[in-house]
Amino acid sequence: MAKLDGRRFGAFLKDQGGTRVVLLFGEDAGMARERADALQQAVLGGDDPFRLAELPREAAARPGALAGEVSALSMTGGRRLIRVRDANDSIAPGVKEALAAPGDALLVLEAGELTARGKLRALLEPHAAAAVVACYRERGAELAATIATMLREQKVEAAPAALDWLAQRLGEDRMMLRREVEKLALYAGEGGRLSEEDVLACIGDGSALDLDEALIAATCGDIPLADRALDAALAEGAHPVMVVRSALRHVQRLHLASLAMAAGASASAALEGLRPPVFFRAKPGFERALRCWSPEALQAAGDALLVAERRTKSSSAARPIPDQSIVREAVLTIARQAFAASRRRA
Repeated sequence: MAKLDGRRFGAFLKDQGGTRVVLLFGEDAGMARERADALQQAVLGGDDPFRLAELPREAAARPGALAGEVSALSMTGGRRLIRVRDANDSIAPGVKEALAAPGDALLVLEAGELTARGKLRALLEPHAAAAVVACYRERGAELAATIATMLREQKVEAAPAALDWLAQRLGEDRMMLRREVEKLALYAGEGGRLSEEDVLACIGDGSALDLDEALIAATCGDIPLADRALDAALAEGAHPVMVVRSALRHVQRLHLASLAMAAGASASAALEGLRPPVFFRAKPGFERALRCWSPEALQAAGDALLVAERRTKSSSAARPIPDQSIVREAVLTIARQAFAASRRRA
C-alpha cells in the first residue's frame, strides 16, 4: 500500500487489508495520536490488555523485540496491535525484522517529522505490507471541512462564516482542535447551530483578537490604536513570527480586494469576493483601509513584510535586534503609511 493519503484513512480504518505496519509521521503530533487511537479502536474495539502492547522507543530498538511482539499470539484470540510512540530511525532495523517475522499483528508507529531519505520512510514507503500516512496541519478550506465534520459528530452545525473564522484561528494541533470543538458543541447543545457571534463568544482568543484589531488599525492609519493592540497581543503570547505572517495575510487580502476595486468593483463587492470571507466585525475596518491604499502600495507593503519575516527567522548571532522590535517596526510602518495616505486623500 505504501503512501496513504489522509483522505483515504477513513476507508483504511474499515479494512486494513494485508497491512502489517502503519507509520504515522509529521508535524501534527495530535493528528498522529488521533489516527493511532482510531486504528486501535478499529482493530481491538478498545483497550484490550491481551491484544494491545505498547513499547517505548528504546525497547522497540532492541534486536528481536518488535519481531517477537508481532509473532506473539493473543491469549483471547483476534488480531494484536503493537504501538510505538515517538518512533524514529533508530528502530528501523527492528521494524525490518518485524516485517519478515510470522504473525498478523498490526504494528503502529507514531513519529514526528521524518525526512524522505530517513531509514523508516525509505524502508516502509516502497513496502507492500506497510502504510505511510503523513500528518500535517490542515489549513483553509481543508481545516474548515474537518471542523464541520467534528461538529457533526457532536450533532452540531455551524454557519460557513463561523467555520471560516475557526479555520483561521484553530488547527495548530489536532488534539487542541478537538478540545475546542468539544467546547463549541457543549455551548451549542445537541441539534444547535453556531453563528459567527457564537464562536467569538465561546473561544475568542485574546491574543488573536488583539492582533486582528492591531492589523486593521494599522492599515487604517490609526497609529495609537495599532500600537496599543499590538502591545496587548504580544503580552497575551502572540509569537512575533505569527504576527508578521498574520500581517502579511491581511495585506495580501487587502491587495486582492484593492485589485478588484481597480477593476470597477465597489468596496463591499470586493470584500464579498474574498475567500475565506471577511469576518463580520472586521468589514468596516477593511473598507476604511481600502480607502487608504492603492494596489501598488499594498504590494510594496507585502514585500516589506516578507523581509520582516525573514529577519524574524534569521539566526540570533546574525540578528542583534529582538523579534518583537522587528515586528513592531513592520506593523507601525504600515500604520504610518496608511495615516499619511489618509491625510493626502482628506
